[in-house]
Amino acid sequence: MSRCAPDAPCIVALIPAYNEQDRIADTVHAVLSIECVDRVIVIDDGSQDYTAHVAEQAGAKAVRNARNVGKGGALNEAARRSEDADIILLLDGDLGKSAAQAITLLEPVIANEADMTIATFPAAGKAGFGLVKDLATKAIVRTGAGFFPTAPLSGQRALTRECLDAILPFASGYGAEVTLTVRALRAGFRLLEVETTMTHAATGRDLSGFIHRGKQYIDVWWAIRKL
Repeated sequence: MSRCAPDAPCIVALIPAYNEQDRIADTVHAVLSIECVDRVIVIDDGSQDYTAHVAEQAGAKAVRNARNVGKGGALNEAARRSEDADIILLLDGDLGKSAAQAITLLEPVIANEADMTIATFPAAGKAGFGLVKDLATKAIVRTGAGFFPTAPLSGQRALTRECLDAILPFASGYGAEVTLTVRALRAGFRLLEVETTMTHAATGRDLSGFIHRGKQYIDVWWAIRKL
């Protein structure tokens, strides 16, 4: 039964996390502060720290992967554990207190104004060169659905059970979001971007940042090829 009201939809938040012990507690607390969220499931994707333990202490149900399988694989595991949910929240583990803004993603879906909402983030200094974002945007626009995203790689989303079932399984790695969007548009679902001031750990222009974006580009490119 929902914490909102007896006749309210069951809402479950799914949070894949890897080595997020410093941020995951704030993220879980923030999501649980949203009254209509019934529970939070954190998928510890083979972390080498105490992510799962900290998440459980914060009030989440923690699922531990023995090895790192990537974001898409972690979300597939989470989806199997949320079959009773009417509405699903997909959130990153590093949002911290700003995760409370997920309510703005939920409201249009609860009101049946959208089948999937996508969070946009405030404009910030360019950490990368926009190559991955451009690649994802072009793939989404090519669906011909008339949806022109400003945040094609955003992992912060709310969607209906019907929409989730139609797009499963999630693509592997960092291709999960673009695949999710393209499949939903092809199936005729209504997508809506929602402006937020959420924040997360940005990737810089150092060596680790370039390696991260390189892997992200390859994953997105491969996901588009499969689509």
